Amino acid sequence: MISRYDCQQLDAADPLAHFRDEFVLPEGVIYLDGNSLGALPKRTAQRVAQAVQEEWGSGLIRSWNSAGWMDAPQRIGDKIAQLVGANAGEVIVADSTSVNLYKVLSAALHINKTKKVIVSEQDNFPTDLYMAQGLIAQLGHTHQLKLQTQTQLLNAINDDTAVVMLTHINYRTGRMHDMRAITQKAHAHGALVIWDLAHSAGALPVELNAANADFAIGCGYKYLNGGPGAPAFLFVAHRHLAVFTQPLSGWMGHAQPFAFDWRFEPALDMTKALVGSPPILSMTALECGIDLWLEADMQAVRRKSLALSDLFMDLVAQRCAGFDLELVTPCSHDERGSQVSFTHAQGYAIMQALIAEGVIGDFRAPDILRFGFTPLYVRFVDVWDAVDRLRYILQTQAWQNSAFQKRSKVT
Repeated sequence: MISRYDCQQLDAADPLAHFRDEFVLPEGVIYLDGNSLGALPKRTAQRVAQAVQEEWGSGLIRSWNSAGWMDAPQRIGDKIAQLVGANAGEVIVADSTSVNLYKVLSAALHINKTKKVIVSEQDNFPTDLYMAQGLIAQLGHTHQLKLQTQTQLLNAINDDTAVVMLTHINYRTGRMHDMRAITQKAHAHGALVIWDLAHSAGALPVELNAANADFAIGCGYKYLNGGPGAPAFLFVAHRHLAVFTQPLSGWMGHAQPFAFDWRFEPALDMTKALVGSPPILSMTALECGIDLWLEADMQAVRRKSLALSDLFMDLVAQRCAGFDLELVTPCSHDERGSQVSFTHAQGYAIMQALIAEGVIGDFRAPDILRFGFTPLYVRFVDVWDAVDRLRYILQTQAWQNSAFQKRSKVT
């Protein structure tokens, strides 16, 4: 039986332990939802205040040049590239994940214009599927979206496939696709691949170029700690950049935006993926989170992530047996991201009861309790205490309180 003392010893030997002091973490709260909204880095508030008071307040419009505002999408993109295995000039920060998916999916279909099938997963994040459906409608329903289960996916990729569109790590279960194997299979059939890295970037080492990926997108507010609604990013492999075209031809994607030519001429580099003016204050916050991640060893992050989630699964198995929790996250390290999910018929109410006890995870319909592990600030003792409170709630049936049955807008 694993003891709380054992967890304290693990924390004492943790090479990443000092990063916890870099975050604002409320007293008495165990935060296991960094896979949905990352915690606030302490450096962010001061840096954003500086951007507001000095760059905006004093610098005014001059700060587009003097404070480097205009270069922020490329500068921060190059930093993210280091976290996702891309080269400088292949990643740019812009818009939302959904909008960026629309851009790269449109571009991929244009490149592979003789093929009409988009292959994805039934359990892919819904907004990805919605964007594909919307684009198909705008193209006159000449394309088809084929949805497969995880086990059927590789067999579904064939010579008719134009694009394979997948989230690297499943948002419900935490199951991780084999990026290299799927990309290789797609390329063997002349298909292109788009990877959604929303639950990957900052959670584990990602190697886009090593996997020969074509396109990728990702958000800035989960593991990257960029703040609620932080800007997203997109990746275009350098070999596709010359033929990459996206349908949202805004002025920031122009080769010379301040020439104010009425004819659109796309930029030759990744700035062609931009649309409108970058949101500087939110980009400033995002850059603080990215800079913090660049100080960490991603291999050490991955080792701790797996150790935390192993511990969580082991403790739940030992201390919460008999309460109808069913593990849906793979035990294999090669197939797991940085979260652990269980199903339970009363999953929503149990999660609300946990939050009331100071353990913040989240719920995903219809019945999934989801716990994310961000190694920079989650401790081993946090895992022990979280399971201890989960056990108490299950034993006492505290979740039956009517207050925990009421559904909020955000779950």
